[in-house]
Amino acid sequence: MRYPDNIPAEQLAVNASNNMLLFTAALSILIGIILTYLGHKGRQLWMVTWSIGLIICSILMGASLLI
Repeated sequence: MRYPDNIPAEQLAVNASNNMLLFTAALSILIGIILTYLGHKGRQLWMVTWSIGLIICSILMGASLLI
């Protein structure tokens, strides 16, 4: 199924509320913490690096929604 190409920009995020985005940020922080632990335990530096980046981005997104 193909979506129409002429959807107005205002309707693209009409179903996303701030509460849902905050939940997504909180869930991403939790996932980032778990992946950081698993990456440290398995000695996978790339996983630790990307997980810390996920945590930082999630905190910044959550903070921007609260301000």
